[in-house]
Amino acid sequence: MLQKLGIAPGFNKQVSDTGAEGQWIDGDNVRFRYGSPEKIGGCIQLGGDKLTGAARALHHWDNNAGLKYAAIGTNRILYAFSGGAFYDIHPIRLTLTSCTFASDGSATVTVTCSADHGLKDDDIVLFSNTTIPGGSSLSAATFDDVKFMVTSVPTSTTFTITLPANVTGTTLSSGNTSTTIQIYYSVGSAQQVSGFGFGTGLYGGTVPGPATNTLATTLSDTTTTNIVLTSSNAFPASGTIRIGTEDISYTANNTGTNTLSGGARGANGTTKATHSSGATITNVTSFVGWGQASTVASSPFDPGLWVLDNYGSKLIALIYNNECFEWDAAAAAATSTRATIIANAPTASRHVLVSTPDRHLVFFGTETTIGDKTSQDDMFIRFSDQEDLNEYTVKAENTAGTQRLAAGSKIMGASKGRDAIYIWTDTGLFLMQFVGQPFTFAFSQVGNNCGLLGKNASAEVDGVAYWMSENGFFVYDGQLRSMPCLVEDYVFDDLNTIPRDLIYAGTNNLFGEISWFYPTLTSNVVDRNVTYNYLDSTTQRPVWTTGNLARTTWQDSAVFDKPHATKYNASDNSDDVVGNTEGSSIYFKQETGKDEATNLGTTTIAATITSGDFDITQKRSSTGQVAGMPDIRGDGEYIMRISRFIPDFISQTGAAQISFVTKDYANSTGVTTNFTNVTENTLKKDIRLRARSIAVKVSNTGAGEDWKLGTFRLDIHPGGRR
Repeated sequence: MLQKLGIAPGFNKQVSDTGAEGQWIDGDNVRFRYGSPEKIGGCIQLGGDKLTGAARALHHWDNNAGLKYAAIGTNRILYAFSGGAFYDIHPIRLTLTSCTFASDGSATVTVTCSADHGLKDDDIVLFSNTTIPGGSSLSAATFDDVKFMVTSVPTSTTFTITLPANVTGTTLSSGNTSTTIQIYYSVGSAQQVSGFGFGTGLYGGTVPGPATNTLATTLSDTTTTNIVLTSSNAFPASGTIRIGTEDISYTANNTGTNTLSGGARGANGTTKATHSSGATITNVTSFVGWGQASTVASSPFDPGLWVLDNYGSKLIALIYNNECFEWDAAAAAATSTRATIIANAPTASRHVLVSTPDRHLVFFGTETTIGDKTSQDDMFIRFSDQEDLNEYTVKAENTAGTQRLAAGSKIMGASKGRDAIYIWTDTGLFLMQFVGQPFTFAFSQVGNNCGLLGKNASAEVDGVAYWMSENGFFVYDGQLRSMPCLVEDYVFDDLNTIPRDLIYAGTNNLFGEISWFYPTLTSNVVDRNVTYNYLDSTTQRPVWTTGNLARTTWQDSAVFDKPHATKYNASDNSDDVVGNTEGSSIYFKQETGKDEATNLGTTTIAATITSGDFDITQKRSSTGQVAGMPDIRGDGEYIMRISRFIPDFISQTGAAQISFVTKDYANSTGVTTNFTNVTENTLKKDIRLRARSIAVKVSNTGAGEDWKLGTFRLDIHPGGRR
């Protein structure tokens, strides 16, 4: 009466537990290999430090000497990793000297700059050449070569930082110290949030860290519409500002004269008023008043993102919708240098990559006029001259050029394939192929209604592109196809599409997997994964799994021997930046060990897998007589009695728990029977179960445990129809 529990690979969440007979329906931290489920590999922390902020991009490459490098871009800092250590290579936007400190004895220090700093809340600054008066609890070491996160920006020339403790002893006052400040390029928020207005954002429609500045002259005439700022660089081309309690709209921003003009006083129902020179001006373009409709409702505000690639030894690093930088890993003392802006390159782009093998630097969703950020066109493509990162002027004697795509409203992402570059808009897929002069590249649309869901939601394997779309999962291998997915409703019904740019796809060639890491409806950060196994999948049976592995970036093994990835914790701040409030990321080497090992200890990776419900049908002869053994793949006509089970593991370390869930009806509350401490030496387990259907669950709960499942057998007897 022993019968094998032959269960098909992959999860099926598209049917009920009863409908999924002979299939797996759920699990966590498991994969399929050669048709059998097994626990995923562990991971170990790389480097001795946590990284400030949320890691949003990861890239591996070799320099000309064969040294291996990784670049990790968080929403605050760009790091290089080599030889087991991290190096801060973030570009510097501005250096100011002769800046002064002031403190009232609290932990807050106000910094007064010698010029307009252009800072926003949570930006990063680095101090040097600091002198501190005697008698203070502070010293030069408190500030020199120490990164701080900006706490607030009262004016265009002042900002505050927060120390770990209150200032004691001699109180700092303006003018009693002087320092040099290096201001990091701003990347953006750790999270992607929706637009503002009633029901869509924060109460009152406020925006975290809005652009601020000060009036350059007194605004005494309530009819005046020309507003002169100390600096208008951080304000949009048109919009609305707030001075005190008055809103003022404007239609033009002349950054040369720092003048906002062409608007109306007392906008949004506010009252006109006079304002003194030095009054704070706040950009409230996206704000709405009580009872007013939001102009940006349901529009996501982009998080701080990077796009990374390499041009030989040089790292290419683009801040999303901003400038592009280079960092030469082959330069002398490379790890003590910083990335620098690429001369003559566009200053606002959505994506960038180096085309191969022709070696053009290609910008997507970029400026029609280089250097003019207001000319950024989300569908416009610009590429450099061949083998020249600094030449973008289109000439008869070079291969630089431009192209605007037609289908869609914005370019979402791009990826290098075997013979072409894949370009996704929000609605379709294009191919970009090198053809040489005079056209350089040819463009063709190969798909519609298949746009990319998030900028990092695609992966490429051996010339085949896989991606996540609004309409499900797609594949292109010369032909566009929708991917059959037996967990599709489970994923998309619980997918938070507001932070869609946080979705990150990564490949694992060691096991033939593509994983998408995504945020669920109750989360603004990545907290789940869905994985497709392209090696074990067939047309009839695609192999998909789901789980709670949360990784914000992923890079496959190639340069390094194992995949690398990052994990973000919003509540665990790093020590790298004083005053950091945006959490930290840990850099992991995946598929190493059996658990998650960090510098602070080991966390058990608990793996589990659950089958659908099995029932039996008694076989009958042609005359209707009972004949032979009952069929375990039946219709539940008979109650079954189970007297023992025989475990079977292809490999096992430590113990596993085997659970059986029995039911009499599909909607019954199942009764669970657990057998703990099932090891490689366990020959059989005697049991006594009676039910119409049964499901099996395999799991582990202890550190160091590992398993790869074989084929279980159950001793089953028919027990009547009632």
